[in-house]
Amino acid sequence: MSDEEDCPPLCDMDTTVEDSNGEDDEWEIAEEQNDPVKCLFCESISPTMTVAIRHAKQQHDFDLAGVRRRFHLDEYSYIKMINYIRREKPGPEQFKTATGSSLPWADDKYLQPVENETWLMFDLDELDEIMLNNGGGSIGSDGVSGEKDNGNDIGDTMTLTTDQYRKLQGIINDLTAQLREKENLLQHAASSIEKMKESFRNVLAEQQQPNGKGDEESPGGDKKLEQIKRKLEHCVSSVSVDDDQSYFNTYSHFGIHHDMLSDEVRTSSYRDAILRNADIMKDKTVLDLGCGTAILSMFASKAGAKEVISVDQSDIIYQAMDIVRKNNIDNIRFVKGRLEDTELPVEKVDVIVSEWMGYFLLFEGMMDSVIYARKQYLREGGLILPNRCNISIAGYGDLERHNEFIGFWKNVYGFDMSCMKKEVLREATVEVCRPEHIITNANIIANFDLMEVDVDCPNFSYAFELKVKRDAQLTALIGYFDTFFELPEHIEFSTSPYSRPTHWKQTIFYLEEPVPVKDGQTINGKFVCRRDPKDVRSLFINIEVLNMVLKYTLN
Repeated sequence: MSDEEDCPPLCDMDTTVEDSNGEDDEWEIAEEQNDPVKCLFCESISPTMTVAIRHAKQQHDFDLAGVRRRFHLDEYSYIKMINYIRREKPGPEQFKTATGSSLPWADDKYLQPVENETWLMFDLDELDEIMLNNGGGSIGSDGVSGEKDNGNDIGDTMTLTTDQYRKLQGIINDLTAQLREKENLLQHAASSIEKMKESFRNVLAEQQQPNGKGDEESPGGDKKLEQIKRKLEHCVSSVSVDDDQSYFNTYSHFGIHHDMLSDEVRTSSYRDAILRNADIMKDKTVLDLGCGTAILSMFASKAGAKEVISVDQSDIIYQAMDIVRKNNIDNIRFVKGRLEDTELPVEKVDVIVSEWMGYFLLFEGMMDSVIYARKQYLREGGLILPNRCNISIAGYGDLERHNEFIGFWKNVYGFDMSCMKKEVLREATVEVCRPEHIITNANIIANFDLMEVDVDCPNFSYAFELKVKRDAQLTALIGYFDTFFELPEHIEFSTSPYSRPTHWKQTIFYLEEPVPVKDGQTINGKFVCRRDPKDVRSLFINIEVLNMVLKYTLN
């Protein structure tokens, strides 16, 4: 349920009240009708609906708000009840004994009004406001009022100043937000408890296995699968599918697929790697991991693959099925699910192809799934495309952009918002960087061979040395990656600022203030990358440089 459904919006109220003296400090919350209102149970006439509701409560022990709650009245059932009272003239005591299963006004004939009835004009949504304005009252479980607040007239109208009402509204909003936060924490705690229970059960199971015997004897390789999963601790497979669903939901939208498919560097590189090396695809079983619109699956089919298994947890897979059918391709089989929690229709595959790279290469943690696929499904001697990637960093000096993005907070329409700067700086940004602002050489800080890496590969550090190429102001360090298909027909592409822009752009780690650097100067530092312990798809970055320790997140 969305937040909007969780918490009904507060009613809009006109805060402008005109009076002859020009004084508007205090105002009635509920607008009143001027039509006289006849009591539901006697001949008394009240000047307004508020007075009529108060009269029914005080003189006849009939609490409309309590009755509404007890019988769950909506607009239609309220209309029926009012018409029933007018036609049948029941006593107010009947509303204490009626039950929800046999309401006397349930018949649709009571939708027909008896007369021009002011009670039928009343908006039930205003009832809570009227009760608040009248000081409320204790309501019993039978829906009728309890004691009269120690004899005081609880029906006296209460007026609030604009400031008082706004404070009350703020308190309600704060309490609602706190309640929602507590509910989220409780859900997270319940999930954590279940994970702890599962881990404890695994430990007990391991202790009960004598010297690990029986692993090879287990039918269907279930033990081997569990061993692989246990080795993949604190990676994507350690997160429940429900907790991970928000990641896949982002790929259910068409805009992101348009961005990826229209990225010619990305898509044509995969196409060329597959089609120009068709001999390695011919008559092979191919796994397309995170298939999306199935573009890579169709390339593999066109290259002569015997069968393509296309896996995706996102709902985009349903469009992929239509696309494949539209193109009359019959050797692609779709599997909806997260690979780590899904059984494929084949035991082994010859080739794994996947476009798994995120911003700064490692963001989104999809490399975990490629590693899982390699360990669980790739045949000995099989291939992964692409098979190698690396990450580089370089010094950047764009004063204009730094002032636009970081200096912006010093003067926002005349207001100083520089207190925002610290949090803004913590978020690494993704932008297209202009090559003329690169002021140092680049260092390759990490290499990843997909046939060898394990799931701890996002946790790395590198001592870098960046050589300054000209006098300039250092405003940031930037990161980018290169991707390699090391095949007979070699294909590679780069997300460097010197290359054609891609949808990955570059990742920028801004400094708080520009730092002057000189031609020939060496900038020494340490780059440390770690998984976010609370979100395995996100990253923490620490950079030690120029006597500063800078902390960033990619999430």
